[in-house]
Amino acid sequence: MASLKEIKGRIASVQSTLKITSAMKMVSSAKLHKVQGAATSFAEYESRLSAMVATLRAVAEVRSPLMTEHSAPKRAVLVAMASDTSLCGGFNASAVKSAHEAVMRLHDEGFEQVEVVPIGEKMVAAMGKSGYAVLSQFPTSINDYTYDEVARLIEWLIEEYVAERIDRVEVAYHHFHSMGRQVATVDRVLPVAVERFAVEAKVADTDYIFEPSAEELMSSLVPYAVKTQMYEILLDNTTSEHAARTVAMQTASDNANDLLDELRLTYNKRRQQAITDELADITSHE
Repeated sequence: MASLKEIKGRIASVQSTLKITSAMKMVSSAKLHKVQGAATSFAEYESRLSAMVATLRAVAEVRSPLMTEHSAPKRAVLVAMASDTSLCGGFNASAVKSAHEAVMRLHDEGFEQVEVVPIGEKMVAAMGKSGYAVLSQFPTSINDYTYDEVARLIEWLIEEYVAERIDRVEVAYHHFHSMGRQVATVDRVLPVAVERFAVEAKVADTDYIFEPSAEELMSSLVPYAVKTQMYEILLDNTTSEHAARTVAMQTASDNANDLLDELRLTYNKRRQQAITDELADITSHE
């Protein structure tokens, strides 16, 4: 049976933990609101850019090489995102599991070579242990990925795809649905899904004049659309990470408060019992 001193020490320890989890929850919550705002704004921008490409494709009937599937696909690249740190519930475990499943599926689809671009230190560590072929010429920390860094990655992937050295590019990440729900998702990046560029019939019937030519516009807009898609995915994944950490720290704080209540109740009972025993001992000697 624990002594009063031991229980008091445990109370102090739990109080210290509670301060840490509460502070981490506040920090994650602040980061979440900041990134969520940026993600929402960028999603609108990406949606309008896709609408422009859709209109161009429907009216001018031009296609991009990035929309064309290769005849004999052999090599695929998976961009797999997680976080740099832990304490975010099952976020990283779910991300790693999704990446493993994506690699296995690509092999099953007939790709002889599947390489991984891991983003996030937790994903880098997991992919290193898995034995997969890892492309290491890009930053590993997810915090290093600004728009310019994402653009550099996509430009390399597009160059490799156009040269037919890569036949498929997919990205594994977490899609933010709500504070309590972030879903591990895998999307295709290259070849660009034509379904992304659907357009209403009334828009297709409109008469447009293109300057420069429709072909030049398409060759510029589609790569840019792929870059914005990838950056939107990065923001989505970061939003999911902060949401998962906020919920995890809230749960940890709630558990700490419950444990504190139990320890204080136990401490008071033991203290009362000790006082009762002392009184009983005094009265028995009178």
